[in-house]
Amino acid sequence: MEKLIRGVDTFQNRYFNQHEDLFLRLTKGQTPEALFITCSDSRISPNLLTQTEPGELFILRNAGNIIPAHGSLNNGEAATVEFAVTGLGIKDIIVCGHTHCGAMAALLNPDHLSEMPAMREWLKHAEATRLIVKDHYGHLPEEAQMLAAIEENVLVQIEHLRTLPAVASALVSGSLRLHGWVYLIEKGEVLAYDGKEQAFLPLKLSEGSAIQRPLRRTQQQPE
Repeated sequence: MEKLIRGVDTFQNRYFNQHEDLFLRLTKGQTPEALFITCSDSRISPNLLTQTEPGELFILRNAGNIIPAHGSLNNGEAATVEFAVTGLGIKDIIVCGHTHCGAMAALLNPDHLSEMPAMREWLKHAEATRLIVKDHYGHLPEEAQMLAAIEENVLVQIEHLRTLPAVASALVSGSLRLHGWVYLIEKGEVLAYDGKEQAFLPLKLSEGSAIQRPLRRTQQQPE
């Protein structure tokens, strides 16, 4: 805690003082560029990864970057997405998974969750991911299955996003774009899902990575 408190002191006395005009503007409202949905993992920093300032990203985080489908009970994620799309008029939603994801490891090895019943229940929202990996990647080595789970889960959660009424309506009107990313912690790289290639490829500066139909690579071996 001492390190965190020192950090707050540094923020208040250095960063805030140097950027006071920015924070004064933020008191008048927010106009974020995108909704960034990612894992709660402490190794992921959306603002650092995208080099964005306060007010530029609307961020939703949970274990496994999961979005329960429409109709799920106590769906706080749906409320956050709805506010982003309808209340803030966000035009882009990014679902970003990452390598070495503990939630995906637990999804593939549910016996590890014997003392975490809440987590076991939460990961039911990724059951499609588990089944896809089992049925289509089960012949691969464990490391390849893990990467497949990370990538496939991004696509599964994007499909869940499409079931949310606010998202479905915005997609029909063409006012919203969905993007699937995977962050490679060990390389500092970001892969984006390419619908034409049906694969996650290195994100390019001119990337038009919006997903129209997130078709999976169920017969291909992850690289």
